[in-house]
Amino acid sequence: MHIANIIEDGKAGGPQVRIVAVAIALAARIKTTVIMPIENSAGFREKCENGGISYLSLHLTRITKEWRIACRYLLFSTVEILHLMTVFRRGNFDLIHVSGGSWQFKGVLAGKLAGQTVLWHLNDTDMPAFIRRLFGFTSHLADGFIFASERSRAYYSPLMRKGKPEFVIPAPVDTTFFLPGGYYPGDEDIIAQWDGKFVVGTIGNINPVKGLEGFITAAALLNERMEGVQFVVVGPVYRNQRLYFESLKRLCSQLQVENIHFVGGRSDVRPLLKRFDAYVCSSRAESSPIAVWESMAMAKPVVSTDVGDVPIYIRDGLNGFIVAIDEPRAIAERLEQLSFDEQMRFQFGAEARNTAVRQLDIKRCAELHAKAYASMIDLGAS
Repeated sequence: MHIANIIEDGKAGGPQVRIVAVAIALAARIKTTVIMPIENSAGFREKCENGGISYLSLHLTRITKEWRIACRYLLFSTVEILHLMTVFRRGNFDLIHVSGGSWQFKGVLAGKLAGQTVLWHLNDTDMPAFIRRLFGFTSHLADGFIFASERSRAYYSPLMRKGKPEFVIPAPVDTTFFLPGGYYPGDEDIIAQWDGKFVVGTIGNINPVKGLEGFITAAALLNERMEGVQFVVVGPVYRNQRLYFESLKRLCSQLQVENIHFVGGRSDVRPLLKRFDAYVCSSRAESSPIAVWESMAMAKPVVSTDVGDVPIYIRDGLNGFIVAIDEPRAIAERLEQLSFDEQMRFQFGAEARNTAVRQLDIKRCAELHAKAYASMIDLGAS
């Protein structure tokens, strides 16, 4: 079986992590060729190379608010679709897996023009109205759908024709790689500064969806109640989010939050994640957030907004806390509870780890992908 997995965004993120992890886990029985854009994909290519996964880097523009890139998208999309069609026809693929979300129309159109079976992977719950309209118009072209969460399925189902195969597969985490007791060298100088401190962290690209204003506000509220807390944000600032990042720094200044550290992106987040005493997801929208699953695998107690399928795996009061979106006071209150109750932190972390191993591990998720692929190929052959 030979799968083409195409994504139009090369930046490191959850879909890219999932693509490589699943391809590696299935390599013994399913060959995957990853198709990605040339631009901004150096880290993605490196992950494929390190995992022994075949890939093709093509000129693929993407939808964006940056007007120059948006113009390129409008000008070159037709040529890119025709090029992709040729690649699909020559590749002898059994299935085209279109990753990255509902705006990834090119892979779907090119796959159908090439006469291929197309499986569309939807991993978001908050898209602009025009993207949703375009998806509703083109969704009938796909032969089946993978949803990263039940909330993604509920979000898109009203726009889709009924009767096509649907699979719900969460983003995976390698629970043998994210081990609570592992030795993870790196960032020693930063971590040494937090000796004796209660460290609260979050991980993700710096963008408004992550709700970092709430994280900062919760930090300010917690600072009023206790001392000795350090707040850490791990994640890159891409060019199109620099203005947003500057607004976050201004908010820190306004709220006098001086104990927050924006440490940038990391190829390996485990050294910092291991040091966190609690993990916060302050997002306004998610589907299947890998960073939350990674923190669970590392046995960290999680405080998360009610986004995506997080409440399916984080059960409030059992292995973490769930709070309403845009409620920083609730985040601060839950963190205060955790800071004064070491036994609760240990119990929540252990239960979170068990949940990640049972329900979110890469082996389980890869097997669900394999079953979806086989089902779609059988359907295409019938």
